[in-house]
Amino acid sequence: MASVRRFEDLEVFQMARDLAKRVYQMSATGRFGRDYGLREQMRRAALSVMSNIAEGFERGGDKEFTQFLYLAKGSCGEIRAQLYVALDQQYLTEEQFDSLRNQAVRISAALAGLVQYLHGSGMKGSKFRTDAPRLNQTPKVQTPSGEEAGDSS
Repeated sequence: MASVRRFEDLEVFQMARDLAKRVYQMSATGRFGRDYGLREQMRRAALSVMSNIAEGFERGGDKEFTQFLYLAKGSCGEIRAQLYVALDQQYLTEEQFDSLRNQAVRISAALAGLVQYLHGSGMKGSKFRTDAPRLNQTPKVQTPSGEEAGDSS
């Protein structure tokens, strides 16, 4: 896996972003757009996928990241279940249903793959780096006069 510095660099985040965009678009019109309960629940689930990827990544630890990836995976399952309701209510065509369902399945598989990678990588996350600033530590900076300022504890 290439070095990833931001959650936006993760392919699975980009996939989840696209899914959220598509869920918003497909739920915005017609009878689907007027079914407030299903529409909002699907939108929240789609947002949850990408938000959990982002939040887990930003936590800086592999165990927390893995936990959030599992939450994102659960939200993918939620979307798939809700897609069946949308199909049964004829809010979606079979083609739209298949496309969104397959996308959610691909994201679930990518999340599972990322979890497997993290388990096998031995990485602990940025918050465990010895050169990373601690939460209670003010980073050292150089003043205009060339002196170092900041807490060294």
